[in-house]
Amino acid sequence: MKRSMDILLAVFGMIAVGWLIALCWLLASLDTRRNGFFTQQRVGKNGVIFNIIKIRTMRPVTGIDTMVTCRDDPRITRIGKLMRRFKLDELPQIINVLLGHMSFVGPRPDVAGYADNLIGEDRIVVTIRPGITGLATLAFRNEEDLLNQSSDPESYNRNVLFPAKVKINRYYIEHYSLLMDLHCILATLFPRIRPRILSDMESLLMPGL
Repeated sequence: MKRSMDILLAVFGMIAVGWLIALCWLLASLDTRRNGFFTQQRVGKNGVIFNIIKIRTMRPVTGIDTMVTCRDDPRITRIGKLMRRFKLDELPQIINVLLGHMSFVGPRPDVAGYADNLIGEDRIVVTIRPGITGLATLAFRNEEDLLNQSSDPESYNRNVLFPAKVKINRYYIEHYSLLMDLHCILATLFPRIRPRILSDMESLLMPGL
């Protein structure tokens, strides 16, 4: 049922926002003077590597090569900031859903070195398709702001944010329902909606800086 819903929503999504993806690609190409589509290897279901597709929102900056992105990251372009604010850079991942790499709802796909290194019961996180959105994504809508406040964003991401996301993602998988998926999708489209379960996990949502 989950995969059927993904295919149905992805087909509808491409029909509804295909023009917007094309427009974002054009603006990003002009803004960055590079291909407006950005692809990057991510860890998928069962640890299989795939190329995630996003709208390019950053330019290279000499001396900055971290994979962690803060709100005030100088690599983010002016148009890129706008696209990231409204999550327009994530729209091409609908193609990843159609290709079977991703689901609409699930743990966000990580670069190598995070989810693929999980051990024990935490390995459950890589047994399903990663998602465009999910409980952990909604819990940390302000992730770039949290990273921006940290004196060591990379360490904070690895040692604080990532473990919190793992706990939330485990809860999602262990208590999965199609209704939860629909609630996550609605909460993504309408930010004022907050999945009830997140209110019961406050201790995970604001880790100390």
